[in-house]
Amino acid sequence: MSNSHEIDSRRRSGAKSLRPLARLLPYLGRYKMQVVLALIALIVAAGATLTVPLAVRRVIDHGFSAANASLVNQYFAVMLAVVAVLAASSAVRFYFVMWLGERVVADVRDALFSHLLKLNPGFYETQKTGEVVSRLTADTTQIKSAFSSTASIALRNFVMLLGAVVMMVVTSPRFAGLSVAAIPLVVLPLILYGRRVRALSRTAQDTLANSAAFAQERLSAISTVQSNVQEAATRAAFSDATEVAFGAAATRTLARAFMTAAIIFVAMGAIVCLLWYGAREVMTGNLTPGTLSQFLIYAILAASSLGQLSEVWGEVQLAAGAAERISELLDEVPAISKPASPVSLPLPAGEVALEAVSFTYPTRPDSPALRELSFVVAPGETVAIVGPSGSGKTTVFTLIQRFFDPQAGTVRIDGVDVRLADPEAVRARIAVVPQETVIFSGTVLDNIRFGKPEATEAEVRSAAVAARVDEFAARLPKGYDTEVGERGVTLSGGQRQRIAIARAILRNAPILLLDEATSALDAESEALIQEALEKLTANRTTLVIAHRLATVRGADRILVLVEGQLAAQGTHAELIEANPLYARLASLQFSAPSI
Repeated sequence: MSNSHEIDSRRRSGAKSLRPLARLLPYLGRYKMQVVLALIALIVAAGATLTVPLAVRRVIDHGFSAANASLVNQYFAVMLAVVAVLAASSAVRFYFVMWLGERVVADVRDALFSHLLKLNPGFYETQKTGEVVSRLTADTTQIKSAFSSTASIALRNFVMLLGAVVMMVVTSPRFAGLSVAAIPLVVLPLILYGRRVRALSRTAQDTLANSAAFAQERLSAISTVQSNVQEAATRAAFSDATEVAFGAAATRTLARAFMTAAIIFVAMGAIVCLLWYGAREVMTGNLTPGTLSQFLIYAILAASSLGQLSEVWGEVQLAAGAAERISELLDEVPAISKPASPVSLPLPAGEVALEAVSFTYPTRPDSPALRELSFVVAPGETVAIVGPSGSGKTTVFTLIQRFFDPQAGTVRIDGVDVRLADPEAVRARIAVVPQETVIFSGTVLDNIRFGKPEATEAEVRSAAVAARVDEFAARLPKGYDTEVGERGVTLSGGQRQRIAIARAILRNAPILLLDEATSALDAESEALIQEALEKLTANRTTLVIAHRLATVRGADRILVLVEGQLAAQGTHAELIEANPLYARLASLQFSAPSI
C-alpha cells in the first residue's frame, strides 16, 4: 500500500510541473557537442530571420523609385543571401535536434529495460506485462517527440520570440510597451489549461496502456479464448477499453484546442489593434510606413512564435506525462539487489541449506508458504521434495534462486548466505528445468543456447543429443535452424521440455533444480529422457520436485512437505513404513489401475 501512495504522491506533484522531463536531462548531457552545434545553428537561423524586416523597412522608406533601383537590387541580393543562410542553418538544426531525440530515447529505453531486468519476479506478479511494455515503447516514443521535433520547434520559437521582442523595442519602444500589455493575456491560458492538459495526458496514456495490456494478455492465450468461444466477448471488452482510451484522448485534445484558440485570438487580436493604432500614427506623420511595417513584421513573428509555443506546450505536457510513467518504473527499487560488498562464493561444491526458513509471499500475507523449514543437501546428493499442492515445494526453489528473501531464517549456497552474495553469482551455480518451459522466438539451436550464450555449436548439439532433442529436430523442416514461433507454439509440450533439459545440460552447473521435469512427456518420451536425466544428475547436487513418486523412488532422500513444514524425510522404503501421507500417496499411484 505504501508503494501505491508514493506513486499517487508523485503523480500529484508531477502534475504541476515538468520535473519528470528534467529527470531525463542527464541523458541529453551525454552529447554536449551535438547540443552546442544545434544551438549555434538555431541562433544563426533566428538571426537570419530577424534581419529580413530591417531590409523591408529600408525598401519601403527609401526604395520603389527609379533613382533607387540599384539600392533595391542590393537589398534583395542581401535578402537572398540571408535566405540561403537561413536554409542551411535550419537544416543543420533539424539534423542535430532530431538526432538527439532519437539518441536520447534509445538510451532511455536501454536504461529502462536494464532496470526492468533487475526487478524480481514478485514485481511482475502485481504488474500487467502489457502495461510495462507500453511504457517501454509508447511512452518512450512520446518522449522522442519532446526531445526532437517538439524541442526543435520550441527552441526555435522561443529564440524567435525573444529576438522579435528585442527588435520591437529597438524599432519603437512606445509600440513595444503597448504590446507588453497583451503578454499576461497570452500566458494566462497556458497556466490555466496547461495543468489540465497534463492531467488529461496522463489519463489518456494510462487508458491506452490498459487496452494494450488487455490485448497482449488475450492474444498470448488465443487458443484458450477460441476453445472457450470467447472471441465476441473479448472483442467487445477490447472495444470498450479502446473507447475509454479514445474518450480520454479526445478530452485532452479538446482542452488543447481551447488553449490554442485562446492564445491565437489574444496574440493576433493584439496585432490588429497595433495595426489600427499604427495606421493612425502614420497618417498624422508621427511614424514612417517602413517603421510600422518593420514593427508589424516583428510583432507577427512574436505572435506566431507564441502560437507555436502554445501548441508545443501541449506536446510537452504529453511528454511530461510519459516521462512521469517512465520515472515510476525507474524509481521502482528492486526487492533483490546486489550487496555493496558481496561475499565471494567458494569453489563450487554444490551444498544447499535452508536454516529455519519462514516465508510469506507479499501478495498473500495471510498464507505462509514456508514455516521454519530446515534441511541440508550435501554436494552430489539427489533429494526429492514431495507433498500436496500448496505445500511450499516450488517456493523452496524460488528462495534457493533468491527471487525472494525469507522473512526469517537463512538460505545458504556452499555455506554462504545468499543475501550476502551477488544474486548473479548464486544463480550461475544453478541450472533449472521448470515445469512450465519457456521457449523464445528463434530457432531450436537459439533456445538451447539460451542456457549458455557463449557455447559453441558443437557444445549445443552435444547437449541436444543428450536431452534427445535430436530425435525430433531431425524431422523439422530446417533441423536445429527451424524457427519455433513465439513461445514455441510449433512444438509439443514434450519437445519444449526436452529443450529445457538440454539448456540445463549445457549450463553444466553444480546445482540442478528439476521441477516436474518430465511432466509434459508421454511414456515413450519419458523413457528416452530418463537416461538423459541420469547423466545430468550424476555428480551434481539435485533437488527434484515431483508429484509422480515413480520418478523419485531412486532419490538419496525424499522430503515430505505439508503446509510449508517438513513432515518427514527418508528413502522411499523408509517413508512407506514411517509416514502415513507418503504411504497413502504411494498406494494411490502405484496401485492405480492402468488405462
